[in-house]
Amino acid sequence: MARIALVTGGSRGIGAAISKKLKSQGFEVAATYAGNDEAAAKFTEETGIKTYKWNVASYEESAEGIAKVEADLGPIDTVVANAGITRDAPFHKMTPEQWHQVVDTNLTGVFNTVHPIWPGMRERKFGRVIVISSINGQKGQFAQVNYAATKAGDLGIVKSLAQEGARAGITANAICPGYIATDMVMAVPEKVRESIIAQIPTGRLGEPEEIANCVAFLASDEAAFLNGSTISANGGQFFV
Repeated sequence: MARIALVTGGSRGIGAAISKKLKSQGFEVAATYAGNDEAAAKFTEETGIKTYKWNVASYEESAEGIAKVEADLGPIDTVVANAGITRDAPFHKMTPEQWHQVVDTNLTGVFNTVHPIWPGMRERKFGRVIVISSINGQKGQFAQVNYAATKAGDLGIVKSLAQEGARAGITANAICPGYIATDMVMAVPEKVRESIIAQIPTGRLGEPEEIANCVAFLASDEAAFLNGSTISANGGQFFV
């Protein structure tokens, strides 16, 4: 029987690569999205992966959506909390709205995603929780006080869940991608992109599939003893 994986923000960018990789590994995958119906429909048509629309910033929407996924596919035993947004501004110009939007999605959204699934994992004595953090949660970043704070907080969630879930057969781990060749990064001006690449010792951007490979390992039985850990997938740009 196939294991069931939920990937939030799973129809585009890094999330899409994760969804496709897990499907290739034999998982039954459900991918969430927030608003782009056309992109989600195209993703499902191309991959056969079911998509579900909800806002991870809402606990009620998340709980209802997760219940729908489990009714359709079965109990979720692998959750990849990938959904995230940016609302960048220097701190002195950052608005409370920009702060709360990012915190509600990137930090509270992880709680909203994992919390409804956690009791079932504990009952079944098995689970994989994988949170996509960021290099900027490790080192900080100019004009990203909100984003960096949430991504650092995500690492705290993982370390705590690892301790709570270990005896129930649940692992919780994080991945901190560096700069990845997603549509968002590729859309920045070429000179800006070149300046980013100049900071990466490997001399290139990462590929979404490279992050997906990390997720596939953490979701596997081979990673059973890896718990509370962070994989820094950044091409040597930053060391912890």
